[in-house]
Amino acid sequence: MNVLVVGATGTLGRQVARRALDEGHQVRCLVRSARKASFLKEWGAELVGGNICQPESLPPALEGIDAIIDAATARATDSAGVKEVDWQGQVNLIQAAKEAGITRFVFFSILDAEKYREVPLMDAKYCVERYLEEAEMDFTILRLAGFMQGLIAQYAIPILENQAVWITGKNSAIAYMNTQDIARFAVQALNIPATEKGSFPVVGTRAWKGDEIISICERYSGQPSSIARLSLGFLRLMRAITRFFQWSKNASDRLAFAEVMASGNSLDAPMEEVYKTFELDPADTTTLENYLQEYFSRIMQKLKEIDYEKNKNKKKSGKKKPNIRTPF
Repeated sequence: MNVLVVGATGTLGRQVARRALDEGHQVRCLVRSARKASFLKEWGAELVGGNICQPESLPPALEGIDAIIDAATARATDSAGVKEVDWQGQVNLIQAAKEAGITRFVFFSILDAEKYREVPLMDAKYCVERYLEEAEMDFTILRLAGFMQGLIAQYAIPILENQAVWITGKNSAIAYMNTQDIARFAVQALNIPATEKGSFPVVGTRAWKGDEIISICERYSGQPSSIARLSLGFLRLMRAITRFFQWSKNASDRLAFAEVMASGNSLDAPMEEVYKTFELDPADTTTLENYLQEYFSRIMQKLKEIDYEKNKNKKKSGKKKPNIRTPF
């Protein structure tokens, strides 16, 4: 197929583009900056400039496209917020796709979004789900819980750097999944007619609490952690403060999402039937333990190599220089 990947420079989108290319699809990526997306071109993808918040930029990107895989979402550092990107931007993209005659649309949502309408990001995802259902498109909605990649900055790096690990509230259990595995489901959906007009949870092998993840990081790093706990009240206070400023509004919306993580409610779902529908083998899915073990194995090896080079240079610089007397 000729596949347009939207949000292809993000943590998930780049894995979707990579997987689609590996499976032989012709991949086009809608990008705001060709420079930041140059790695996608090196992989073999076609780059086309555009922005879902600018509907006039979309028609050229959709020419000759058979299917869209949409991984776009507002980032905390973006000038545009959740309302502009995750709602209006998505509506722009869906409308443009319909006008171009494209009906195959894969969309990433959030598990249990309908339960947290007060959270801007989850409300936007829920509304897009409903909009797709009414748009008469052959959509596939994949409802995610969390990315394993995010655990590195949240847990692994602070432990390695002897900094505090911040965890929130009642410490919800979340079924994190490797974005490479999520990408398998997204691209496979294009091959399976049974996924059309359906919504599916796509989550990891089990749900993990923050304390459990910290224990795994301690074991594989060989270092103890320092834990700092944030109360739900503090998160709400920070969200109220950041909403006063336009430049911090995105951060405020993300803090609202953090409240869900601190609620104590699990983000998990059964996956047996989902694997059968997508004709994928659950044994191929990365476990959280294996993901973190591989990460720490690579990092610890790199640290050993750095220490070795440092010690070697010290020995060289520590050698006594010969005492050569001049005749003058």
